[in-house]
Amino acid sequence: MYLTFYGAAREVTGSCFLLEVMGKRVLIDCGLRQGTDVFDGEDEGFLFNAEQIDYVILTHAHIDHSGRLPLLYKKGFRGKIVTTTATAKLCSIMLLDSAHIQESDAEWRNRKGQRSGEYAVQPLYTTEDAEKVSRLFCSYEYDRTVELFHGCKVVFTDAGHLLGSASVTVYATEEDVTKTLVFSGDIGNSAQPLLNDPVYLKKADYIVMESTYADRIHDPADESEDRLAEVIQSTLDAGGNLVIPSFAVGRTQEILYFIRNIKKLGKVKGHDGFPVVVDSPLAVDATNIFAEIGERYYDEEARDLLAKGINPIGFDGLTVSISSDDSRMINEDETPKVIISASGMCEAGRIRHHLKHNLWRRESTILFVGYQAVDTLVHALLNGAKRVRIFGDDIAVNARIRSLNSTSSHADRMGLMKWLDSFEDRPERVFVVHGGCDNAEKWADDVRKQFGYNAVAPLFSESYDLLKNERIKEGYVPERSKRQTPNTVYKYLLESGGRIGELIKNFSGRTNSETKRFTRELDELFKKYS
Repeated sequence: MYLTFYGAAREVTGSCFLLEVMGKRVLIDCGLRQGTDVFDGEDEGFLFNAEQIDYVILTHAHIDHSGRLPLLYKKGFRGKIVTTTATAKLCSIMLLDSAHIQESDAEWRNRKGQRSGEYAVQPLYTTEDAEKVSRLFCSYEYDRTVELFHGCKVVFTDAGHLLGSASVTVYATEEDVTKTLVFSGDIGNSAQPLLNDPVYLKKADYIVMESTYADRIHDPADESEDRLAEVIQSTLDAGGNLVIPSFAVGRTQEILYFIRNIKKLGKVKGHDGFPVVVDSPLAVDATNIFAEIGERYYDEEARDLLAKGINPIGFDGLTVSISSDDSRMINEDETPKVIISASGMCEAGRIRHHLKHNLWRRESTILFVGYQAVDTLVHALLNGAKRVRIFGDDIAVNARIRSLNSTSSHADRMGLMKWLDSFEDRPERVFVVHGGCDNAEKWADDVRKQFGYNAVAPLFSESYDLLKNERIKEGYVPERSKRQTPNTVYKYLLESGGRIGELIKNFSGRTNSETKRFTRELDELFKKYS
């Protein structure tokens, strides 16, 4: 009985763990690496034979947990993907969207590469791969024991992170010995709108747990609605648009829940019926799925609304934008409004058009409501960039830049401690995953000191014999991809270059001595670094 870590090993994304038991090979998650977690050789596939994988157990639909399933199919996987009903529904739209991004990215790179004589690249996978892998899903509800095969049973438990998200308990038997493995998936934050709090488990021989926010404490979740109302009020009072870059699945629906209540309670004064636009086909499809099957996953408050015939994420003044023409018309209409659009990190999608039209407007506000990687446009904006480049144009940042730090769907340090403290018996080992290298190691160290558990933050491809509770293969840190976007410091340098240009323009009308001194200083810089 072996467990090997092929993703989320001292990384925040790319969850993928291989369990071998009774001659069968079972993947727990098969996620796409994103941002700074991308490695060289990623496009070549996996370090295991996809054709030999018998099952995939999927904790939830987010792409960093599900996004390489179409690639697994492309490489020969034809087994079963076992998950919850909501996760299967969400994956049916999210994997198609991911495939479309892969194809669009390859098309763009090939157009660019033709001019420089580079070889054509292929998408990581296609929409056809995504459609075909979706046919392999087998879905179940929470708390039902599912026998995958003789020697392996699984139970999904509500993780409170996303509609249908689960922690997975695996009962694996080999050589007449049964081991209980708990894979946390992503552990939800408490008191989120719509969703239940995570269910706390009690028994495990081995625990594989996330550590995304093990280094911080979130702001109180109950402040989110009032803070959002304040930002809407000030923006509409100024006559501008409130632009909210938001993840299409999960975060967008939470924001709609808040706005419905803001409107109901009249928390925004003087702007009755203010318009709200969701401009993301994926977000629209996901919202429809929430409305279709959400009741069986919602918390008590949301279910009470449904019992009264009230849609928890619907209200007067809400419109959706599907076509590109619909999207363009949003900014042509001068009526102050709330615009919710993807992607959450502003690296692609329609949100970049809305930023281009609103960043330069002093009356508008850009509100960030989720996790932001360091190599993103959002990170630059939150760190005070005065100018940014979007679609080849330099855009002045005059809009107010705000963030809402109480809307995280991940448990913070206190939430992770509460989740781990719920186990009644001492586990044989705790594997800390789904956290940056320093964060994962620090949390593993905290688990050892505070709980007295045998805890480790495994490296990529590290493998363990679960019957003997010993490491049988050392892992390593893969080389980071050279095709990453520029790092944050370099982005700041580019922004500074733009500011130097503005400074030079301001020298018009200054004295000759001032201009000469500044010119000499620039010349010295050029000589030093050229």
